[in-house]
Amino acid sequence: MDRRRFWHLLSFSGWSLASLSTQAAAAGEPASPPAAPVPSKDTAEAAHLEAMNRYAALLGGPKVKVAMLVYPGMFLQDLVGPLAVFESLMNKEIHLVWKNLDPVGNERDPQPLIPVRPTTTFAQCPSDLDVLFVPGGVPGTFTVMEDPEVLRFLADKARTARYVTSVCTGSLILGAAGLLKGYRATSYWSTVDVLKDLGAIPVRERVVIDRNRITGGGVTAGIDFGLTIAALVTSKDYAQAIQLYLEYDPAPPFNAGSPDKAPPLARQFLEDMFVGMVENARHTARRAMQRLNS
Repeated sequence: MDRRRFWHLLSFSGWSLASLSTQAAAAGEPASPPAAPVPSKDTAEAAHLEAMNRYAALLGGPKVKVAMLVYPGMFLQDLVGPLAVFESLMNKEIHLVWKNLDPVGNERDPQPLIPVRPTTTFAQCPSDLDVLFVPGGVPGTFTVMEDPEVLRFLADKARTARYVTSVCTGSLILGAAGLLKGYRATSYWSTVDVLKDLGAIPVRERVVIDRNRITGGGVTAGIDFGLTIAALVTSKDYAQAIQLYLEYDPAPPFNAGSPDKAPPLARQFLEDMFVGMVENARHTARRAMQRLNS
């Protein structure tokens, strides 16, 4: 609902309540206590402005520039979790970057079920980035790990980005671009150890910070990652306000969200299902390392 419609309905509801009270008194019924006066639009907007001024120090600061790689075959939650946090920043400039502006999505199909339209091409992407971000998702990750154009773009922007970041298997893409050598990093739980093949130091944590490299674990860790970034580029207070705004208060119905906590049947099922994927990840990572070392 737009503001004008909201104020119209609010004024109408105030008139209606006053009318009903008058009618009840005329019929001999006890009148309701007089309603508090409905604030005028100008009064309410002035109060809103005053409140925002009180939080100027919390909400202010320079514009935060974010470039988020999108590509065919990415996992949408890897992108959407951090994006929800970044979009909650008051002063931001967000670029969804790809080679061209054709829609991409979970599938590599030219018409994905939920299309994501890039906003910015590689050539248009600014260099003075606060955050360079790469989501994960298979099979797209493995294709991108061997795409020279994408790897050159990431290596170029990483030189000047304040933070070079990823979620899930996006860290394998950073590694293939030579951006995680000697850095502690994490990834999706089944591919964390593959980071070793890319010269990184694997760490099984939800979010890992090593200098200006920040990597998040799998899929839903993207929200934790996003809040971590928000605290770094603004403040802890602001990040906590975003967490409340998003009502991010996880209480899953099961305690099976990591290999250490999942029951044996669930873990074995996923491990068996991912055998081929992990092998593919290792082979792709080793080829990437050979190219980096050649």
